[in-house]
Amino acid sequence: MNTLKNQLETLQSLQLNSHGRDFLLTWEKSADDIRALTLVAECLSELHRAGKPFRVYDTGLAISIFRDNSTRTRFSFASAANALGLGLVDLDEEKSQIAHGETVRETANMISFMAEVIGIRDDMYLGEGNKYMREVSAAVQEGFELGVLHRRPSIINLQCDIDHPTQAMADLVHLKQHFGSLEALRGKKIAMSWAYSPSYGKPLSVPQGIIGLMTRFGMNVTLAHPEGYDLIPDVVTLAREQSADSGGRFEVVSSMEDAFRDADVVYPKSWAPYSVMQRRTPLLRQGDRAGLKALEQECLANNARFKDWECDEKKMRLTRQGAALYMHCLPADISGVSCAQGEVAAGVFEKHRIATYREASFKPFVIAAMILLSRVKDVAGLLRKLARD
Repeated sequence: MNTLKNQLETLQSLQLNSHGRDFLLTWEKSADDIRALTLVAECLSELHRAGKPFRVYDTGLAISIFRDNSTRTRFSFASAANALGLGLVDLDEEKSQIAHGETVRETANMISFMAEVIGIRDDMYLGEGNKYMREVSAAVQEGFELGVLHRRPSIINLQCDIDHPTQAMADLVHLKQHFGSLEALRGKKIAMSWAYSPSYGKPLSVPQGIIGLMTRFGMNVTLAHPEGYDLIPDVVTLAREQSADSGGRFEVVSSMEDAFRDADVVYPKSWAPYSVMQRRTPLLRQGDRAGLKALEQECLANNARFKDWECDEKKMRLTRQGAALYMHCLPADISGVSCAQGEVAAGVFEKHRIATYREASFKPFVIAAMILLSRVKDVAGLLRKLARD
């Protein structure tokens, strides 16, 4: 509990601007807001470890909208909502009036009468996911201002086409715990590398979330991918600018080995090229199955050219003292386990498997922290009371 006391004292000293605000992109949040989120997540984790409940609500809904499959994020959102005392309702769009032409503006208000938070995962359509979240945000803001809603629910990005804030923040907490502090991240090298996968269409949001967040803490961030597997240019530019501001270094290389060399952290993860996602969006929107199949075959053939982009023991030996922290958002494509050949060798993954589970374990506490910081003005005071009770 001494650790909790120190965390609360640090939290009390920060200048926060999260109350009443959505969480849509990490780079829209101030440095103090990001630091506060790590602290609150750690405090909640400590309370849970100590068997102390942090039930804040006696009533109210947490609404989830998942437009893509999910395990970790879905259950993390449900766990966070339950721990805070909120009832969870998942909006099944096929069972709603959306199929009959109900507008986003109408749906957003109809589901929000007693809602405290709406979590949205919409990562399938490049250029659409974050846009949809902002449309929902604008709709509930209008409903609140016009007196339809007694309270305005907060919108939390559970993954979109641009960023995956809950994953990136869980990763940041994991790094903070591993190295001892956020300050200790300065000068550490993290390799965010593309890795081979026997599937296509994986979102860009995880690598973009990593380069968009870790460049803010003075880390030396290396983005590695084969030619043509670019990310959204604006996010790469943002990462470069943030790195310069924080005193870190940002570079883009076309070799997995170069990225891994002397790295303190490696994050090998497959994603689809930006240009492919641009082509995929209109095909998905039009329901063009033949076009999607043709694009898939083209992309799988291109992926197959880079099967050597696998995180194996040889590449891991290139890292600093051969002992880099391996990270992954999960599920990983494990060679010889989940697929014939994939992102990571079975031996490497097994060696780091428990650490990746620990990495994922921070996500429900990160989501609960996002909810509290957006809904409660004095979070430090609330946590102090919960620790005493």
